[in-house]
Amino acid sequence: MAFLLLWWLSFCTLILLSSLYILRCVFHFRQVKAEFLHHVGVNFLFIPWISWLLLLQAMPSTRLMNFPCKILTWVFVIPVVVLDIKIYGQWFTTEKRFLSMVANPTSQLSVIGNLVGAWAAARMGWKESAVSIFTLGLAHYLVVFITLYQRLSGANRFPAMLRPDFFLFVAAPSMASLGWSSISGSFGMPCKMLFFLSLFLFTSLICRPALFRKSMKRFNIAWWAYSFPLTFLALASVEYAAQVKDMVASTLMLILSALSVLVFIGIMLFTAANTDTLLRENEPCHYK
Repeated sequence: MAFLLLWWLSFCTLILLSSLYILRCVFHFRQVKAEFLHHVGVNFLFIPWISWLLLLQAMPSTRLMNFPCKILTWVFVIPVVVLDIKIYGQWFTTEKRFLSMVANPTSQLSVIGNLVGAWAAARMGWKESAVSIFTLGLAHYLVVFITLYQRLSGANRFPAMLRPDFFLFVAAPSMASLGWSSISGSFGMPCKMLFFLSLFLFTSLICRPALFRKSMKRFNIAWWAYSFPLTFLALASVEYAAQVKDMVASTLMLILSALSVLVFIGIMLFTAANTDTLLRENEPCHYK
């Protein structure tokens, strides 16, 4: 009952947000166009499709393989592929949009979109499609990860208020481990390697609280970037514990799962308490 309640709450919330953004596209098309052309804002256009795919996969297993669910999976995956063609094509064909010029932590959202799409396709039984989408996401993840690690010019164009998005470094390998687990049928060695990478990146970030000092001075909707990657890490730890069946793995799973729930509840309360402040924001694009 609790699971169904949370699922329907998520479904209604996503319906509401999607409807509001459709109205934004109709009445404020210039702002939507500005988001599409912005080197940070364009990456957030992956979030609605990622959210719908995750919500679809969270349905009870008895309903997951229904024909409408399969159709909806493709409906949500196709926009991700279309955005891939636009963004990835610009990275190596457009001089002002080279990855070295526009790379920032939110660039990993495109990669996460591919990995979530591969995970969804694999759970639907479409292994070949899942492998093709997973390959696209993993190849570009390696490129984005190396570019961001080198701290090229794009990093200097990233606002301080969006520094919580650095936790997307954790989400990409965690989602990759879950995606490959669905494709291969088990949480094997590649999945474990990706999980350990995400765990190392998470540890590296939480050991540097000074990096997020400016972004924590005032509540910002970007704080949700703490919860989103941590949830993926917790899910990967569950798969890892189920595969290893070890006391250390089980303890790690409990710690990460509890931390994920606490962070989610905390940010939800902060969001509810600061709703008036968020609605009064004059800046239409919070990533500027």
